[in-house]
Amino acid sequence: MTTLRNRQWIYTKRPEKLVDNSHYTIQEATISKLYLKPGEALIKSEYFSIDPYMRIQQSSKNTWESPHPLNTIQGGAVVGQIIAINGSNTSLKTGDWVLSYTGWQEYAITEANNLRKLDPNQTPVTTALGVLGMPARIAYFGLIEVGKPKTGETIVVSGASGAVGQIVVQIAKLKGCKVVGIAGSDKKTKYLQDELKVDAIINYKKHPSAIEMKNELSRICPEGIDIYYDNVGGFITDAIFELINTNARIIICGQISQYSGGLDNPELGPRFLHKLLYKRATIQGVLARDYNHKMDEMLKEMTPWVIDKSIKYKETIIEGFENLPNALNMLFYGKNMGKLIVKV
Repeated sequence: MTTLRNRQWIYTKRPEKLVDNSHYTIQEATISKLYLKPGEALIKSEYFSIDPYMRIQQSSKNTWESPHPLNTIQGGAVVGQIIAINGSNTSLKTGDWVLSYTGWQEYAITEANNLRKLDPNQTPVTTALGVLGMPARIAYFGLIEVGKPKTGETIVVSGASGAVGQIVVQIAKLKGCKVVGIAGSDKKTKYLQDELKVDAIINYKKHPSAIEMKNELSRICPEGIDIYYDNVGGFITDAIFELINTNARIIICGQISQYSGGLDNPELGPRFLHKLLYKRATIQGVLARDYNHKMDEMLKEMTPWVIDKSIKYKETIIEGFENLPNALNMLFYGKNMGKLIVKV
């Protein structure tokens, strides 16, 4: 069959707080290999990446880019297989597994040069969305290049059982740091302690204020905090600034506590700049896209770690194309462990 039915999720309404099905419309289109121009490939989507940055892009204000335009396909990373290709200047062929950024649609046509070929005999193809994908890139370079970890230092990681956090805590352990992981359930903290071997854990729901969090961190980190890898923001981050050491490095990777309602009208936190002054600390935001050009460098070190299980990972895989908006909503209730993926 040359013409295929192609279901697509269209982003049609900008959310003010939590995102759900009401902000999307599912539509059907057709697609065919006959549409392929030279150098293009037709991909059948198999796995969709679900990431917090999608909610940032839905802000009504500019972030690192203009807001995600309404009435277009929801963007996102996809792992799929090539079912047709029109081109001779590529090593790709029909049947190859590839990583693309073709969004929430069952089939997509894209330039072959934009695809990353995957080897399912080396690692599962889903790892290209998580432990060997964008989350790994920002975990690796955010920690190594901005955090500059040294043996014996203390690092605290919020959102530590998520797609990025689970990688940060393990790299930090490999670099000889004392690692404290913060997560939102006993199941998640047990995973951090028993499987990922972090040195100490905190369930933030048992310490639900900046004062309570500061007291627990003071108990666990009497030596202070040298590095904070922030995926969450909010009161957890407020507490950290009270405990940083001289020349501490604070890495802002995410602020998920603020995404559902706090993007356009952020909550005001404590006036912490004097703490940075006293401690001569640095605070830097990091984006995965800043390290796109260094992907091969990350894969060279991370792939052997994944193969020999020096780096472990969890994936939460939801079945069903129709469940994509619900899966995105899950992120903000902490229902996933590790990388969240939707399988067609």
